[in-house]
Formats: sequence, structure tokens, C-alpha cells
Amino acid sequence: MDLRPGGVLAWPTNLGWMMGPWLLFASLLNRATMALFQGAPLGRPFGQFVQAASVTQLGVVPSIVRAWRTSGCMAGLPWPALRCFASTGEASSPEDYMWLMALTRYRAPIIEYCGGTELGGSYLSGTMLQPQAPSTFSTPTLGTRLVLLGCDGRQSDHLTDRGRPATGELAIRPPMLGSSQRLLNRDHHAVYFEGMPRAEGGGPQLRRHGDEVQRLPGGYYRALGRTDDTMNLGGIKVSSVDLERVCSVASSEVSDAAAVAVPPPGGGPDQLVLFAVP
Repeated sequence: MDLRPGGVLAWPTNLGWMMGPWLLFASLLNRATMALFQGAPLGRPFGQFVQAASVTQLGVVPSIVRAWRTSGCMAGLPWPALRCFASTGEASSPEDYMWLMALTRYRAPIIEYCGGTELGGSYLSGTMLQPQAPSTFSTPTLGTRLVLLGCDGRQSDHLTDRGRPATGELAIRPPMLGSSQRLLNRDHHAVYFEGMPRAEGGGPQLRRHGDEVQRLPGGYYRALGRTDDTMNLGGIKVSSVDLERVCSVASSEVSDAAAVAVPPPGGGPDQLVLFAVP
């Protein structure tokens, strides 16, 4: 995001999500200012705060951007100090993000950022040094080696299949700086390594992260969703099993439940659909 001394960083988050600590150390280590807003970032008061605080870098979640676009609450706020947006937490919609850049007359690009708390940051990202396309990632992050696992089990160093988009689960080839080594109350190896193949050529066992990704012919990546039962809802990872358990416990009239994340047509944040059986 090219945060510099004197810059102003705003990112709607909380300390229970990795972007909360990230906001703290990214701003303080770079001698920048944290812009802190009290309240929900879904209406015009947040946009007015961004303008009044002269925010230079603004972090968003795709669900927030969609809410802004739907309500039209940010109309007439050009955010003249803004140098770039950053987005993480969910798959985004190109249409929503073209609208977002249009607020600044396409002056501020959107840097997509994909990773997790267990990685201490991102493993796939955009940069300020490369051309960016809406809702795509341009490069693995510094020090990260990724392997694309096809549905047939083949490993690929992100090359496309005869010029067509290649799709599969994106796995991490250890070591990776910042990645977790243990978990509280869970078996770390079982969660991230059990059942994963070794890298071709006698390499280390690949690390699971659970994201399905499409490698596009131009070298960009597009996030398609999860390969496991985890959902990204509003930027927070939630297990479908946990949601189903809550539904069953909350009412004696529900004998069974199923939670499904459905991506909308054209891409964007998943929508939660619950099926309840009386």
C-alpha cells in the first residue's frame, strides 16, 4: 500500500481479526497516523470522516463496498487525499470495485490482499508497482512459493492450461515467513498438512490454506471461494458446521439444518443461505 511517514491509514476492523493488529503495526512502524472511527462504516458519516481526516490509504471489505454502492451514500465525496484502497476478507465483484475507483475518478487503485491470521498476513496480493485489474491479485507475496493443485491432483506452478484459465486449490510450499507453527486446542499438522502431497521434485509437504483460485492467462489470479466448509461472511471465516449447530440448538422445532455460501452472479461476497428442517 506504500504507506509513508505522514500518511493516514483507515481500516474498519477489530482486534479479533488480523487486520486489527495489522492496522496498529503498519501505521506505527511507518510513522503514519491511524484514523479511528466510532460506529458502523456503512453510511455517509464514515465517508465524511475519511474526507475530513485526509485518509491516504483506506481498507475495505467487499460487503461494505456493496452496501455503499447500493445506498449511494458516498456520492459527492471525492476523497482527494486518498492514494489507494486495499481489500481483503472476501471475494470481490469487478463491477463494485470499478464503482469504488470511480469515486476518486480512478485516481486510487485497489490493492487486493489475500491471506489469514495463521499466516501473519498475506500470501497473494496486488502491488503499487504493477498494473492492477479489479478483483484480481497480481503476485504471490514476498518470500512465498505457491502451488496450484488441480482437481486431478496435478501440481502446477500457476501456469495456465493451454492459454485457458487454470483452476484449483492454492497450496503453500513451506517455509513461509510468519506462518503459524502450532494452534491452541487443535492439532496443527492435522489442520494444515494432513492429506496434502509433497511438492514435486522431492520438496516439502505442501501446506493447506483452503482457497480455490483461478490463474488467468495474463498472469493474474482470481479468488473463487473456499474448498472446505469454511465461509467468508463479511470478512470473517465461519464454519458451516458451527452455523448449523447454532440453528439446531436455538430452536427445538429445528431437527436439522444446512448452511451454504452462495456466490452471486458476477462475483462478489458470498451470501449465506440456511436450510432448516422442522
